[in-house]
Amino acid sequence: MATLSLENNPLVRFVGQNRGLLFPLCAAALIFVILIPLPTITLDFLLLINILLTTIVLMTVMYIRGPLEFSSFPSLLLALTLFRLVLNTATTRLILANGAQGTAAAGHVVEAFGSFVAANSLVVGVIIFLIVTVIQFIVITKGATRIAEVAARFTLDGMPGKQMAIDADLSSGLIREDEARKRRKELSDESSFFGAMDGAAKFVRGDAIAGLIITFINLLAGIAIGIVRHGMPFGEAVTTFSTLTVGDGLVGQIPALLVSVAAGMVVTKGGTEGSADKALFGQLGGTAKPLGVAAGAAAVMALLPGMPFIPFMLLAGGAGAASWHRWRKEKAAAAAPPPEPDAAAEAPVTASLQIDLLRVELGYGLLALAAGDAPRLTEQIRGLRKTIAQEMGFVLPAVRIQDNLRLDPDEYVVRVKEIEAGRGRLRPPLVLAIDPSGNVPSLPGERVTEPTFGLPALWIEEQHRDEALARGCTVVDASGVLATHLTEVVRENMAELLSHAETQKLLDELPREHQRLVSDLIPAHASVGTVQRVLQALLAERVSIRDLPTILEGIQEAAASGIRSVPGTVSVVRMRLARQISESVRGAGGYVPMVALSPEWESAFAESITGQGEDRQLAMPANRLSEFMQRLRDTLDAAVASGESPVLVCSGAVRAHVRAIVERFRPATPVLAQSEIHPRARIRTVGVV
Repeated sequence: MATLSLENNPLVRFVGQNRGLLFPLCAAALIFVILIPLPTITLDFLLLINILLTTIVLMTVMYIRGPLEFSSFPSLLLALTLFRLVLNTATTRLILANGAQGTAAAGHVVEAFGSFVAANSLVVGVIIFLIVTVIQFIVITKGATRIAEVAARFTLDGMPGKQMAIDADLSSGLIREDEARKRRKELSDESSFFGAMDGAAKFVRGDAIAGLIITFINLLAGIAIGIVRHGMPFGEAVTTFSTLTVGDGLVGQIPALLVSVAAGMVVTKGGTEGSADKALFGQLGGTAKPLGVAAGAAAVMALLPGMPFIPFMLLAGGAGAASWHRWRKEKAAAAAPPPEPDAAAEAPVTASLQIDLLRVELGYGLLALAAGDAPRLTEQIRGLRKTIAQEMGFVLPAVRIQDNLRLDPDEYVVRVKEIEAGRGRLRPPLVLAIDPSGNVPSLPGERVTEPTFGLPALWIEEQHRDEALARGCTVVDASGVLATHLTEVVRENMAELLSHAETQKLLDELPREHQRLVSDLIPAHASVGTVQRVLQALLAERVSIRDLPTILEGIQEAAASGIRSVPGTVSVVRMRLARQISESVRGAGGYVPMVALSPEWESAFAESITGQGEDRQLAMPANRLSEFMQRLRDTLDAAVASGESPVLVCSGAVRAHVRAIVERFRPATPVLAQSEIHPRARIRTVGVV
C-alpha cells in the first residue's frame, strides 16, 4: 500500500528550499492586512495563530536554562507585538464597518471571547477586560520593563570587570585561548541580549497603551456609528458594540499578557540555572521546615470558625506529607557514612608532587598589581607570552601568580621550577626612573638598584615623570619593572622551560605540508628527546626556534651524515640557520660587528680538547683560561665603548667550548662559528683576541 511522503510533496519541497523568504513575505503581508478588509474566517485563523504563538513562546521560556538559549526573543517579541497591533487594526475595521450585523461581525473568535469568556454578561465582560488590562499594563508590563532596564544597565556596567577577569584567567594559565574566546563571545552576546530586551520591553509597554486606546475607540465610535449611520436603538447599539469591543480587547490583551510574562521570565532567568519548573520546585521545597510550618498554618486555618474545613485540611495533609518525606531524606543523608575517598579525593597528595614551571610570588602590598580594577601585570604577562612566541617560536608555559605572606609587603620573587630565579622590590604607585648612562637621575626620590640589570635607579613620584623623560631617563611603573624582570628570567631559562611534552606539541602543530618531514625524521633518524635537546641548545643561546622545519631538516642532514652527538647536530642546524643568526646579531650600522679569535688562541683551544663524541672536554690550564677571559673582556669592553655590540667569532671545532667559557662572565655575548655567518651578510672586524 502506498504511503504518503511529505518529503516528495512539491509544495513542501518548494517551501523548504525558499524558507529564507518566509519571514520577509509574512512581514510584507502585514501591510495588506492593514489596507485590505479580511474575511472573518481569515481573521479567526490569524487570531488563533496569535494565541498559539504566544502560548508556544511562554512554554519555551519556562524550559530554557538561560537567557542566551533564547537569544532571538527580543526580535520575536517585536514581531509578535507588530502582529498583534495589525490584527487589532483589522478587527477594528470589521467592528466599525459591520458591527450593525451582530456580534459575529468580527469573526467567531471575537464573538466567543465577548460572550462565552464574559459569561454572557456585558458587565462581567467589561470588568474582566479592565482587570486583564490593569494586570497587563500596571503589573506585568511595567515590571518587565523595569527589570529589563536594570538588567541591561548592570550587565553593561559589569562588562569591563568581567573582561578583565577573563584576561586575568588567560594570562595566569587557568584557561586556554579558545575558552577565553568563548567566554568573551558569551559576554558580548549577553550584553547585546539585555540591551535588546531593554528596547523591546518599551514596545510591549507601548502595545498595552495602544490596545487600551483602540478599545475605547471601538466602543465609542462603534456606538456612534451604529446609532447615527445604521439607525440602531441605543440599547442594542451599546450591547452589540460593547460585546464586540470586549471580545476584541480580550483576544488581544490575553496574548499580550502571556508575552509580557514570558519577557519578564526571560530577563529574570539570569541568576537561575536549569528550567523554571525544576528551579522553582527544587528551591521552594528544598527543606522540610518551610513545608512543616505551612502545613501547621493550614491546619490552624481549618479549625477557625467559618473557614472551609476540608480544603484546608487537604492542603495541610499534602504539605505535611511532603515535609515528612523531605525530613526523612535529610535525616538519612546526615546519618549516612561519608563516601569512600576516590581518586579525586587523593588529588592533594599527588598535587604536592607537581611543580610550577613559572611562578611569581607577591607580597601582600603588591597584590593590587594582579587584581582589582586594572590588573596591569596580567595584561603584560599575556603580552610577554605573545612576544616570546613571535620572536623565539617558543610558547611560554602558564605563569602562576600567587601571594606569599613570608615576603615583605613590597617584595616579589620569580621562580623557575620552584627555584628562585629573581627577586626585587617595588614601590607602587611610584615609578622607576633609570638613566641609560648608568648615573642616578638628579631627582627627588628613593635610590635603588634596578632588579633586572642591576643599574642605578630612582623611585620617583608620578608628578616627576615628565621631568625624568625630558632628561633622557627611562620611566617604568611598578608592574612594568616586574614584567621586565620576568621577561629577562624567561629568556635566561627558556631551554629549561622547553619540556618533552611541549616539544611534541610543537611537532604536532606544524602545518600539514611539514608533517611528512616529521614522519620521515621521527623515529627513524632521531627521537623526540633528541629534537628537544637540540631545541634547548638553541634556546640556551637565544636562537629562535620559530623556523622549526629548517631545524628538522638540519637534524635530518646530520643524521644522514652519520653525526649522532647532540653538539655535532646543533652545529649542522646552526649552519642551516646562518641567515637567521646573522640577521639577529646585525648591528645598527647594517653589519655584523665581529671580535675574531686569533690563530694562537684557536690552536690553544684545539690542543686542549680531549675525548671523543659527546665526551669531548676542554682541559686548558686555569692560568691560560684566566688570561683568555681577561683579554676577551678588555677587547669586548673596548668595542662596547665605541658603540658596538660585538659577537665573538671562532672556528666551528672550538665554538661550543669557547661559548661555555664566555657564558660565565658575558652571557649576552653571542659566540658564532665562521660557518654560521651568512655569505651575504655584511661584516666588520672591531677587535681581535
